[in-house]
Amino acid sequence: MLFNSFIFLCGFLPIALLVHWLVERFRPDWRLPVLLLLSLGFYSYWDWRFAPLLVASVVINWFVAEAFMRSGRDILIPLAITANLIVLAIFKYFNFFADMANLIPGLQASHWDLALPLGISFFTFHHIMYLTDLKKGKAPRYDLVRYGLYIAFFPQVLAGPLVRWSEIMHQFEERPYQRPDAEERFARGLMLLVVGLAKKVFLGDQLADYTNAIFQIAQTGGPIGVGEALQGALGFTFQVYFDFSGYTDMALGIALMFGVVLPQNFDAPYRATSLQDFWRRWHMTLSRFLRDYLYIALGGSRKGLVIQLAALTATMALGGLWHGAGWTFVVWGALHGVGLSAAVLWRKAGLTMPSILGWALTFTFFVLTLLIFRSGSFEVAAHMYKGLFGFGAEGFNIKWRALVLAAAISMIGPTSWTVIHKLPANRWVAIAFAVLFTVVLFKIGDDANYEFIYFQF
Repeated sequence: MLFNSFIFLCGFLPIALLVHWLVERFRPDWRLPVLLLLSLGFYSYWDWRFAPLLVASVVINWFVAEAFMRSGRDILIPLAITANLIVLAIFKYFNFFADMANLIPGLQASHWDLALPLGISFFTFHHIMYLTDLKKGKAPRYDLVRYGLYIAFFPQVLAGPLVRWSEIMHQFEERPYQRPDAEERFARGLMLLVVGLAKKVFLGDQLADYTNAIFQIAQTGGPIGVGEALQGALGFTFQVYFDFSGYTDMALGIALMFGVVLPQNFDAPYRATSLQDFWRRWHMTLSRFLRDYLYIALGGSRKGLVIQLAALTATMALGGLWHGAGWTFVVWGALHGVGLSAAVLWRKAGLTMPSILGWALTFTFFVLTLLIFRSGSFEVAAHMYKGLFGFGAEGFNIKWRALVLAAAISMIGPTSWTVIHKLPANRWVAIAFAVLFTVVLFKIGDDANYEFIYFQF
């Protein structure tokens, strides 16, 4: 079920909160098992056939961790991580690799039409983080319920944020509704949920209407002028931000209502003044994962400049592949790796750049490369680039009002987390959010409900 659906907002969430409160109040020792069952129920609603995969993933990885703790055999962890990646590759990348194999003369690899289990990329990365830290002696042993909850906790199981075990496991031991700030935390969680819904429904989904129409024309080879191409490029740039940051706000808010603080995932990325600064602000938990568990493992900055630049490019290319099984995603990631490498060389040369110029170059680079990400094929991307650079249709037609509003909110305004935690606790704020929530519900009822973009990754 979608966070922005009636069945979730008016059905699952209030029931889950009530059950959680009753258990926490009268049988606190049942709280974690019940929260795990609620999470598995939430996941099963999408497609019950995927639930056994999630359960098996949790149980098998937990048994591997147990075997490692008892035997101390280092080989168990690399084998488990490899097995996790193989499962991910089978479901998400099998046809992609089959197409690559078919480029070899004489080979004929068949396709498998497998449905992609929701959240498989995210819960696979959670396993990798824990197992890697376990092997390094950083992570302790956890029982099956706690480990299962770390992997399957429903606010973050489908699309993150990517949470390290050290950020969340200790919170499962708390009595969240016994805290002196319990009511305030619950209220601010509810406000985050409402703000995220508003960003998704009023900004992300509206921009999708403007953007999808342009890319549909590009897919059919229709004429696209500069204004239309600019509308498509900027529209998707702001759409993906409000869609994914809106989801993250909802995830953080829902988790807070259950007494768990999840890490932030966005910090005004469109105000970044360099590409490195951008990736410290955009999908922050993924950037952190790629840095700590891939870039450093590939050598990082410890083995000379050439290795550093190669590791950067490879890390970002693999990060692009993580987003989808297609060469457009790989190229998009690799371009960011090249951009980050150029920034490393720039800094090592001792060169500087005015902040406003750095911001303009960073934002322009992201918009232009995101066209490849969104297009789905190089042909469609080339068609969009032709229009954008004046080689398409004549005229300059653009729906600018939605773009200006989106730019102002994403570039000038504070983050949702900052706003929510600075708002005073009074009745007028509560009334304002109640009205906003009601309006959002009416809007959800009137319009088509778009899935979150990152659910497909």
